[in-house]
Amino acid sequence: MKEPRGPRRQRNVPTISDVAAHAGVSPMTVSRVINGETNVRQETRRRVEEAIAALNYAPNAAARTLAGGDDIRIGLLHSNPSFAYLSEFLVGSLDQASRSNVHLVVEKCDEDGGGAAAIDHLLRGRIDGVVLPPPLSDSVPILTALEERGIPVVAVATGRAPEWALSVSIDDRRAAEDMTRHLVKLGHVRIGFITGNPNQTASAERLEGYRTALREAGLALDTDLVAEGMFTYRSGLDAAEQLLDQADPPTAIFAANDDMAAATVAIAHRKGLDVPGDLTVCGFDDTALATTIWPELTTIRQPVIEMSRQAVELLVRTIRGGKAEDHAAQHVLADYTLIRRQSDAAPRRRPTTRKPR
Repeated sequence: MKEPRGPRRQRNVPTISDVAAHAGVSPMTVSRVINGETNVRQETRRRVEEAIAALNYAPNAAARTLAGGDDIRIGLLHSNPSFAYLSEFLVGSLDQASRSNVHLVVEKCDEDGGGAAAIDHLLRGRIDGVVLPPPLSDSVPILTALEERGIPVVAVATGRAPEWALSVSIDDRRAAEDMTRHLVKLGHVRIGFITGNPNQTASAERLEGYRTALREAGLALDTDLVAEGMFTYRSGLDAAEQLLDQADPPTAIFAANDDMAAATVAIAHRKGLDVPGDLTVCGFDDTALATTIWPELTTIRQPVIEMSRQAVELLVRTIRGGKAEDHAAQHVLADYTLIRRQSDAAPRRRPTTRKPR
């Protein structure tokens, strides 16, 4: 048996990591004991309970809610550069919070150094669980800090949620494959791609989907046709400039979100190109932005509102003592849809040089 170590204290308040160290187990095991899960050995449960008593550890608000009382407070930490995406996420979260009769507390979180402060601020207001939309759903420091505090978490739109957390996502790779195949079927052979933030798993999955579909079609993987973006409109402008300034530019550009696709349309217009006559442009997400520009974007409809609703619903179910199998599970939504609008068409022959209007 592992010898108990002395507790590590922060501001004289024992944490779930202190309990884990004292009992010789992982923080995840302590969380399972606190949440009453059955998949813990009796001897392990006894050591954890003794450690909690010895350290006078006060379990998180979620455990107190399980013990009695229905006043549940859900935290939503956000740091998304896309206003359109965040707006839809908030709509779904607020709607489900109302349906579930829980309070939703929204807190902006700066991943670069401000995460711990935002979490502490939430906990001072007695938060029972946290929903993490991207990019925070991929943030190891944020997830680690929440695990140490024993807070139930639902990570949204991530491909690498930790074992102890719930997650809600779509199959980003398959969705990107479908969009790229669509462009190939239209006749495009030079298809550009604008990536998203390299720290987000969705960006890597969408890039891999693009590459997979090109390989299936027997098309070369030209690195000059891939430009780096950050899921922001500004980064989309720079990436589109890079792609369209080439001697042999792509006839179609698939951007990893609608913000960057909209920026690509703007650059095309500035260069005197007709969309979709000279250049097909496609996006991802189907946020409100996709139908507020002209031409309206062909895009992948990611059910952002439904995903945020399900995230809140899963979290509330967990806090209220849901089944053990609801914990540490992946929940993938497969109901994305390719929406075709006015921004795509078959390629047509273009002169290699064009004069701006």
